[in-house]
Parts: sequence; structure tokens; C-alpha cells
Amino acid sequence: MDIAPLIGLILGFGALIGGSAVEGLHLSALMQPTAAIIILGGTFGATFTSFPLSVAFGAFRDASKVFRPISLDDSRRLIADICAFAAQARKNGLLALEQEAKSHRDRFVRKAISLSVDGVDPVDIQALLETDMGADEEHAKQSADFFEAAGGYAPTIGIIGAVIGLIHVMSNLEDPGQLGAGIAVAFVSTIYGLVLANIVCLPIASKIRFLIKEEIVCKEIVIAGICAMQSGQNPRLIGERLNAYLGTRADKTAAGGAEGGS
Repeated sequence: MDIAPLIGLILGFGALIGGSAVEGLHLSALMQPTAAIIILGGTFGATFTSFPLSVAFGAFRDASKVFRPISLDDSRRLIADICAFAAQARKNGLLALEQEAKSHRDRFVRKAISLSVDGVDPVDIQALLETDMGADEEHAKQSADFFEAAGGYAPTIGIIGAVIGLIHVMSNLEDPGQLGAGIAVAFVSTIYGLVLANIVCLPIASKIRFLIKEEIVCKEIVIAGICAMQSGQNPRLIGERLNAYLGTRADKTAAGGAEGGS
């Protein structure tokens, strides 16, 4: 589990609540169910109107990925698998990989091996896999777009909630007991809208886009490796070429570890 998003949420909400407490604001003043209903319902109502239902459901499904750990180990394991496939194909022929085409854990790898076993030309394999990769990328971007749209709507819905609260205040001027609740809803609605946008929705969209880039790198590794394998290249050379995709990331990881140890 990647705890960075969890730390971010704790810091974000903790700063909001802690700062309010330091100023002497009672926390119950921030707990306004009416404001929450207006902001959550209005924001996601507008967002659902903007996107097909399948995109909306997919966005919430992809949101769970923000806690997925990001590690070079997965990429290295993928490279090791491809090198093993190349060695096996060089020794026993591409047909020896037929079982891998059915059982590998990654759908993209299974498709790549299947095309290779079927004898498809490397140029055509590359074109087909790049098309598949592009389609997956566009699907994932829709999830990021969904949360970016929600982050754009939330502050405006917060203003609408504030106006509703002020209308309630103005309509109850003769009843001083109702004024406090109306004013609270007005101001808290604005806070809820800004918090939903800047601590929840927009960060989720940014993390999804980051994960998209990571997945693209992995798929580029698969494409390059499978095409090189089908061309009969040496497995050791294939491994060296594929590890080049991780060079920059590996250097950054090593540098971070060195700084941490110094």
C-alpha cells in the first residue's frame, strides 16, 4: 500500500481541523450535514451529468488505485519474465510460449505473447499493441478527467450552498434563533466545496495521471521486449535494452536512498 495519499489526506484534514481548533473554533461548527448534502450531491450530480455512467463508475474504481504501491520491482519482474520468454523461445521456438500466452498474470503480456506465437510480423505486433496501449490510456485519462471535473464543480457548488444559507438567513430575520444555523451553512458550504476540490478530487486526478505514465512505461517495455524476442535477439541484449527504460527512475531511487542514508 502506498501511504503517501493517506499521509496527504491526514495532513490536509488535520491542518484544517487543527488550525480551526487553535483559533478556538468548536469542531461541531464544521459539522454541517446540510452543507455536506449540498456539496456532495451537487458536485457529483453535476459530474455524473457530464460523463457517461460507465466512465463515472470506472473513475471510482480507478480511485482505489491511488493507494497502490509504486515500485521498480514490478518493472524488473516484468523484464525478467520477458528475458526468460526470449531464452525459452530461442531454445525451443516461439510455440513453446503458448502456455505463457494463456497463464501470465498480465493481460497485455498475454496478448503480446499470443500475437508472437501466432507468427504475426513484429511491425504489426508493435502497431496492434500500441493501439491497445492507447485505448487503455484514454480510458484511464477519462477517470482523471472525471475527478478534475468534480474538482472544478465543487467550489462553485460551495458558493451555491453559501447563497442558499444566506437566503435562509434573510427569510428568518424575524427569528434570531434561526440566524446562526443559516449563516453556518453558508460559510461551511464554501469550505466544504474548496476542501472537496483541493484535498480530495484534484489530488486523486493527479495521482491517476501519474499511474497512467507508470503503466505506459511498463507497456512500452512489453512491446519492445516481445518485438525484440520475435526478431531473435539475444536475451541478455534484450534485458539490457529494457533496463534502459528504468534507468532514470532507478537513478532517482538510488539517489533518494543515498541521501536518506547520509
